[in-house]
Amino acid sequence: MPAPRNKLKAALQEKRPQYGIWLNLASAYSAELLAGSGFDWLLIDGEHGPNSIPTILSQAQTIGDRSQVVVRPPIGEPWMIKQVLDLGVQTLLIPMVESVEHAAELVRAMRYPPEGMRGLGASVARAADFGRTADYLTTANRETCLLLQVESRAGLAALPGILALDGVDGVFIGPSDLAADMGFPGNTAAPEVQQAIDDALRKIIASGKAAGILTFDLALAARYREMGVTFLGVGGDIPLLMKAAANLVSAVKGA
Repeated sequence: MPAPRNKLKAALQEKRPQYGIWLNLASAYSAELLAGSGFDWLLIDGEHGPNSIPTILSQAQTIGDRSQVVVRPPIGEPWMIKQVLDLGVQTLLIPMVESVEHAAELVRAMRYPPEGMRGLGASVARAADFGRTADYLTTANRETCLLLQVESRAGLAALPGILALDGVDGVFIGPSDLAADMGFPGNTAAPEVQQAIDDALRKIIASGKAAGILTFDLALAARYREMGVTFLGVGGDIPLLMKAAANLVSAVKGA
């Protein structure tokens, strides 16, 4: 029996737009609720959400196969990637990638030897059904999906080299951090920032790899889709809850 097919990776390779949202509440209960909402993917955020390996696991378990699970670890470290992969998560979004060397290390961390350096712990890992998936070691590499987050001027400078690497499935542009690094903190709409984002997305799309971005502006999301962006984040559990709560309070109090 081979490793499970990564449906998100297949969809991105086929250039089919995939829409998803961020999960920052660190709650398996709300993750389960959102798993039935129809999003193509749900991203469990370990960078800006209070998540740990146990909370990531519980959310991945409750999401199941109703949506594709993506995990963003706090940083791009091989030991952390190994832990997340062993949970059975196949798609990772790694934040703050700023060099070709770092990107190459992350590619190796996603793969078993001889192509990489992922540790062989499949016999005790949920990813291989605790050793019951007999062909897991020989098929897992082709089903992992590595998305790298470029969100600084250094990352943009390294982008051509990153895009040339085999094993990088896509590159995601982080608008907020990029804006801050360019001298426009809190202002992703600055023309200079938008131009940098558009230029980067076009380079990613031209390379044949999946391009990704997060925006809560649905008109902007539609424009990105028309450009050819296929990994589209369009919301988050915290903003959705806050907006719905504020609207309800406003409605009942007449504010």
